[in-house]
Formats: sequence, structure tokens, C-alpha cells
Amino acid sequence: MKLAVVGATGLVGQEILKVIEERNVPFDELYMVASERSVGKEITFKGKSYKVISIPDAVNKKPDIALFSAGGGTSLEWAPKFAEAGTIVVDNSSAWRMDPTKKLVVPEINGDVLRIDDRIIANPNCSTIQMVLALAPLHKKYGITRVVVSTYQSVTGTGKDAVDQMMDERAGKKPNMVYPYKIDMNVLPHIDVFQDNGYTKEEMKMVNETVKILGDESVKVTATCVRIPTMGGHSESVNIEFKHDFDLKDVVEILKNTEGVVVEDDVKNNIYPMPINAHGKDEVFVGRIRRDETQPNSLNMWIVADNLRKGAATNAVQIAEYVMEHSLVY
Repeated sequence: MKLAVVGATGLVGQEILKVIEERNVPFDELYMVASERSVGKEITFKGKSYKVISIPDAVNKKPDIALFSAGGGTSLEWAPKFAEAGTIVVDNSSAWRMDPTKKLVVPEINGDVLRIDDRIIANPNCSTIQMVLALAPLHKKYGITRVVVSTYQSVTGTGKDAVDQMMDERAGKKPNMVYPYKIDMNVLPHIDVFQDNGYTKEEMKMVNETVKILGDESVKVTATCVRIPTMGGHSESVNIEFKHDFDLKDVVEILKNTEGVVVEDDVKNNIYPMPINAHGKDEVFVGRIRRDETQPNSLNMWIVADNLRKGAATNAVQIAEYVMEHSLVY
């Protein structure tokens, strides 16, 4: 088993390596891959030092699986070249998510759509992953007609430079501006670029990816995505309208029995999900579960997860584990 991590020096790449180590993912050879400016640098993993190699060199080594976290442009250019060499690419960028020929996978929900000829597999957007993990079992039971989601997203979703901007602002230093405005002590209703319809690209990712993962075009989704000055994870306020009515206790039981979901919902004792507690964890945390009293068959939930873990690295590694376990590697 030859495994490559493409973008190994970045925030998500580093998190992928942590997850590989924690989950004891089997490999015989491991390639640390990054851009030309990082080639030759050393990364220590499990007590062993690995030299960073270039993407072309990695293609020539024909890894069995390549976990990509190197941006959409890099993925569009290089994922097909890895695929032609027989590699299964698990891509974290948005490059392939809505390609009708590529699978968009959250293993607990739709891992069974994968086949041996799937050489490029798309990892969904971080905000989408945590939401659909909670939505999928409820959709199966009650049938979702509409979802209204507002996100509260960590600066880590933008990357290390955004974290540096916030921390420099907090320390009173002159920051390198990644965002169009100050982020510390502020809220930006602006993630990714604005589209012609007035929504941002991030908001439309949530709309389109949710429908694709659930495999049901009748599900309507509308989103407002907001960047807030936190670290540790993304939070989401989600309002769901179902075709059929529900018993609140049954909803809680369904979520409690959903793989990868942890219910934290004891408001009498101030227990509810928060990013400070989700940080470094792989689960999706759900709380504030309550009936929407303004319209029938409707529910409100609060969903929190570490965007670098289940929202990116962990889900990618789980896809890799799935293709190994189901003998989908050539």
C-alpha cells in the first residue's frame, strides 16, 4: 500500500497526517508531497523523517491512494494524471464535487456508491459534511422538503494566513489582510466569492452538495455562510421542514444511533455543542434540538464539528479506509 499526501505542509495536510497516525491507517510507503517551494523540506511522522517531494515525482511513484489538499487548480491539473497512473485520488478541493462523473462521498451516508473504477473521489465542503451527517438519517425517516442553514465558520476554514490575521489583530500587530475587513471582534457575512444570484460560492456549495449527497433533488436548501473570529470548528443553525411529522424523542434517538454523531442536548445544565469542545475531535455534535413552533413538521438543530477534522481530513481518510476495506484499490 503506497499512500501519498498531496499538500502535506498545509493545515489540512498536517491534519490528514495526524488522522492517519491516530487511526493507524496501514501503508508500506508514504509520500509527502507539496509545491516546488517546499520540496526538500523534512516532515517527521511516527518518528521517521520524510523529505517532501514534488507532485510530478509523486505521480511517477504511482501511489495506490493520494489524499489531495492542495487547492482546486492543482487538483484539476494533477488529479487526472494520478488517476491515469492507477491512483485513487481523494480530493479535498471543490474542483470535482459537482462533476456528474465523480462521486461526492461521506462514507457513513453514501460510501456504497463507490466502485472500483472511481479514480477521483470528491470530499465535500466542510460545512456540508457536518450538516448532512445529521440530516441523512432524518431524511430517510421523515423526508426532508426544505433546509434553512446559517453558518458560523471558524477562521481555520480559510487557512493559516487567516488565523495569523486574527491573532495579529488580537495582539495589536499590523496584520497581513486575508479578509477584506478586520475579523477579530467582527463577523463577516462573506465566505468565498459572490455569485450572480447574490449568494456566495460557499453558500451554493452547501445547496448543491447536500442535494447530491442525499441523492434527492426534491430537497430544497438555502444558506447564509458567515465567518466568525473563532477556532476549533464550524457551527450551524439548521431549520428543517419534513414531509411527515415526527416525535421529538424519536428524532433524538435516531441521531444518537447515527454513526459519527454525538448528541449534546441538556439545556437545563447548559450542555450544547460548542467549537471549543469540538476541536480535535472527529464527531459531529448536535444539540438545541427542538420543534419549530411556527410551522408544521419542522425542527431546529445546532450542529458543530471541527472543520479540519470531519470537515476535511477525517472524512478524506475515512474514504481511503473505505476503498481499502472494500478492495477498490487495483
